[in-house]
Amino acid sequence: MALKEKVEAALSEVRPLLEADGGSVELVGVTDDGKVTVRLTGACGSCPMAQMTMKMGVERIIKKHAPEVKEVISAM
Repeated sequence: MALKEKVEAALSEVRPLLEADGGSVELVGVTDDGKVTVRLTGACGSCPMAQMTMKMGVERIIKKHAPEVKEVISAM
């Protein structure tokens, strides 16, 4: 399975949790060197806890599905 597909599978797992709070997450890009860029949208995009959600939620689940990911970057 390609890295992008693994990341999409991870986002499919986390997306319902974010949607329950009025937000979501979208994949912006995946580089060959293991950097993933995502954007929190809706209520999650402007939430004061967005950075914690990104690191403790989104990044953790992405790395669980795709351990080869080196970094998850938040796009503004």
